[in-house]
Amino acid sequence: MSLAEQLPCFSLADLVTIEKDKHYLKILFSRYAKAGKVIRLKKGFYVTKEYFDKMEKTGQVSFYLEFIAHILYQPSYLSLDYVLYEHNILTEIPRNFTLITKNKTTHLVNQFGNFFYHKIQDKLFDGFEVNKKNNLTTAKATKAKSLFDFLYLRKNILNNKKAGAELRLNLDNFKKKDWQEFKKYLKVENSKKMKQIFTYF
Repeated sequence: MSLAEQLPCFSLADLVTIEKDKHYLKILFSRYAKAGKVIRLKKGFYVTKEYFDKMEKTGQVSFYLEFIAHILYQPSYLSLDYVLYEHNILTEIPRNFTLITKNKTTHLVNQFGNFFYHKIQDKLFDGFEVNKKNNLTTAKATKAKSLFDFLYLRKNILNNKKAGAELRLNLDNFKKKDWQEFKKYLKVENSKKMKQIFTYF
């Protein structure tokens, strides 16, 4: 456990250097999880309670959970409701971690919450910033890309200006540079539908 306690997260494969019997490791960590010594993040993927407690004591829980969200299903970056709320564009507190991925859409659950990953075209997998802190890495969309992703995933239901207004988006702090960046993604996506949606705002 001493090696595992130093890792922000780990899979059983990370521990084969100290124990080659994977079946034994599965049983062992299943027992550790029941005893509360480790926290299961997804199948075969864990963090020790001691490591997470350290994150709490040093005030790094928020950044750590963003790291977990990004690392559980790759490639991915935080976007949509989660990031729009941070910028006060959505006023309702998001209950979930919302991310964009190149892979198929999926949903993961652990004791830290719900993690929703939404598939997007490869050419639109862009517009995010990578941040590092104490060997942890997060990937998070810009304000403009978060709005683009949010509208893009709803494009089939946004049929008129009224539908756009019903989203109740607070775009007061959307600056000229944000709209310029938004238009860049419109150009890449290049559909009449998204260009029409843009006129609603």
